[in-house]
Amino acid sequence: MNRRWMVGIGVLVAVGAVAVLATRSGNGGIVVDTTPVARVEALQSFVTASGEIVATRYADIGSAVMGRLVELMVKEGDRVKAGQVLARIDPVQASSSAAAAAASVGALEADARAAATQVRAAEAALAEARSREKEAAASWTRAQELQRAGLLPQSEYDKASMAASTATAQVAAAAAALERVQQALGASERRTAQGRAERTRANDALAKTEITAPIDGVVTRLDVEQGEMVVMGVQNQPGTILMTVSDLSAVNAEVKAAEADVMRLSNDFPATVTLEALPLQKFTGRVVEIGASALPQAGAQAAAREFRVKVRLDGPASALRPGLTCDTEILVAERKNALTVPLQAVVEQDGKTGVFVVRDNSVTFTPVTTGIIGGLSIEVDGVADGTTIVSGPFQTLRDLRDRDRVRAR
Repeated sequence: MNRRWMVGIGVLVAVGAVAVLATRSGNGGIVVDTTPVARVEALQSFVTASGEIVATRYADIGSAVMGRLVELMVKEGDRVKAGQVLARIDPVQASSSAAAAAASVGALEADARAAATQVRAAEAALAEARSREKEAAASWTRAQELQRAGLLPQSEYDKASMAASTATAQVAAAAAALERVQQALGASERRTAQGRAERTRANDALAKTEITAPIDGVVTRLDVEQGEMVVMGVQNQPGTILMTVSDLSAVNAEVKAAEADVMRLSNDFPATVTLEALPLQKFTGRVVEIGASALPQAGAQAAAREFRVKVRLDGPASALRPGLTCDTEILVAERKNALTVPLQAVVEQDGKTGVFVVRDNSVTFTPVTTGIIGGLSIEVDGVADGTTIVSGPFQTLRDLRDRDRVRAR
């Protein structure tokens, strides 16, 4: 059995060799496909990419307080206005905290008013002490004059001196008392400010039990049901996302462009977007954003890198929904009245780029300068319009050499 297989394989190899020799050296020459060099009115080069429809503006709405969702006023697809109440979280705890904070502020403000009264009383006491000091000082001055004149007994002189010293001490005591009550007033005012801040925090938490829409738009995603518990995000733990509100007055096609294409793109390049959901309809748009860095790779073995590109769709697109898959063609170059050949007709030989020109049933390798690529055609310069060239098959083009005999298929 093995010997029969070997004989059969040998026969096939021999037949194949004979066929190749006949093809290359026969009277008809190598069988090739030919085509004339053609001039087209406009050659366009595109970058194609796939992605999905996204809203230009959207907001993922979470909760700043923890609690049970006791009321849900919208459903997916509803239109909402900025400031509209969308849901309510159980306000009992937040309301109690706000009431307690308000009562605390009231008590602290009463303490501050009492401290202010004490300051005013201390200021009056200091003024009185200073008045007595002034009077005692005047008496002391007169006593000194009378004593020098020998008209005042020593006892009266001593009494005036002690009165002056006592008045000075009383001023110092009154000043110290005033400073003490002023410090108490400052501390009371700071406690009051702290209480007011706590009241503001409590009132803010109470207000946030009402979930409102931050922008005008459409509820494009609703992830909760009435009665569920919602939590707020802490540190690296994300909180509950209740819903997403999207402004669909303008939408983008967010696509992933290959790294080989992204350097050819620039903002404001025109694009055409098609959707799998609407295969017979095309949307026009323009590139508005090109990613500055590559997207994270899905796996360690991923070879090609991709960049995010956003295309803003022209005109109203309110019928579209975020998440719809789309394909995008971005026009990156265009040549008017361009001379073109099939892309596979351009080959490399001896470090030169060129095409095989067919003349008198033989081929001549002719160097050309290439331009933009549009679909399966490429712009060339170096051959005349209407010149017949070899366009295939691909394997034959790889093996073809200058002056080979050929015949058209």
